[in-house]
Amino acid sequence: MKVLITGGAGFIGSTVASACEEAGHRPVLLDDLSTGLSAFALGRPLFVGDVGDPALISRVVSEHPDIDAVVHCAAKIVVPDSVAKPLDYYANNVGKGVELLRSMAEHAITRLVFSSSASIYAVSDDFTVDEESPLAPASPYAATKAMFETILEDASRAGDVRAVSLRYFNPIGADPELRTGLSVAEPSHALGRLISSWRAGRPFTITGHDWPTPDGTGIRDYIHVWDLARAHVAALERFDEVAPASDPYRAYNIGTGRGVTVRELITAFENVTGDTVDVVEGPRRPGDSAGVYTRSERAGRELGWRAERVLEDGIRDSLAWAERLPEVLGVASA
Repeated sequence: MKVLITGGAGFIGSTVASACEEAGHRPVLLDDLSTGLSAFALGRPLFVGDVGDPALISRVVSEHPDIDAVVHCAAKIVVPDSVAKPLDYYANNVGKGVELLRSMAEHAITRLVFSSSASIYAVSDDFTVDEESPLAPASPYAATKAMFETILEDASRAGDVRAVSLRYFNPIGADPELRTGLSVAEPSHALGRLISSWRAGRPFTITGHDWPTPDGTGIRDYIHVWDLARAHVAALERFDEVAPASDPYRAYNIGTGRGVTVRELITAFENVTGDTVDVVEGPRRPGDSAGVYTRSERAGRELGWRAERVLEDGIRDSLAWAERLPEVLGVASA
């Protein structure tokens, strides 16, 4: 099938594109390159511009009239930034998403796989969640994901679209062949900050050490980005089975089923590198939460998907990509 991937030159979207190609599908990329890199297009069709621009979507479809589905990865994603600039996040992640849905309807494209987030869930007593767990977004970023899922469900019931939402937490690692990875030199998530601190020889700051978790630090489900990309492909390939016209909206948790605290992440990092990490404790960041990790049995039953890579694989691939990134950024800016 031919698949339009919004945010297709970013970390997630570009890896999904590679997984699509390896599965025999043809990706077409759309990205405004605000954080994505044109180098990640890797010879694939790339349209540069705004996902909420109907004229651009019309041009994409006119050049690729055989698009079968859309994978929607384009979004602003930095939690503290969303707290400081909530209107920007609602305008981008929700408003432009609605315009994308209008454009899809105009061109009779009815299948959409939404790259959502497990940050939409309320924290549970045992820190685990399934697809029926209560929602309580703790930041404007998380609220935009929950809100767009509601819009997708309503639009699906009205017959405008059929949709599958994939809810996941912190993706780590890189494309296994190091074709793509994080596109920013100073990432904001825990492993990215840990690598940056380690490489610079400065202490790593744990942001929040008084959460109601086993060791007081935030708990997450760190999923390898290649496993995540495989889940998007599985959703595409089983789309008509899991989201038929009679039941056109479905959500899946995509995770390892293993909760990892920040202190446990540091220990795993030390095991991989053989180095001791200097740690200091700092306050919680705006919009942070204690976290949860996902139960993903539904994805196993219905999508035939499960995570195959472990935490240490993600750390090793992240370290390898951090070594390669300066070269990639140099090519991108040349």
